[in-house]
Amino acid sequence: MDYSQYIYNQNKLEKKAKKGTKTNVLKELKMSPKISEHDYQVRYRAAIRFLEKSNKVKVVVFFRGREITHPDVGLALLRRMCAELKDIAIVDHGPVFNGPAAIMILSPAKK
Repeated sequence: MDYSQYIYNQNKLEKKAKKGTKTNVLKELKMSPKISEHDYQVRYRAAIRFLEKSNKVKVVVFFRGREITHPDVGLALLRRMCAELKDIAIVDHGPVFNGPAAIMILSPAKK
């Protein structure tokens, strides 16, 4: 057997094996504690779209300047998103503070 033919077949098998695997994708949604209702709904619909495609969603609430003095507003925002997505998402991590941001990671619920 020709060595170049052997390498060609090996590469073909590797590509076929890669094609069947699925990588975990983490999508990120950024918000501010002073987000308007419409902007929140846009992020909410995006989260639904990502979760339906079996992607994980990282929801981040950034605090700028003196906003950090009211962390309860950001945590309430994350809890609201969690409550609205409870039937299609599971909370993996959070809501917790990481520097000047509150973070929560959602994964799609098993069907």
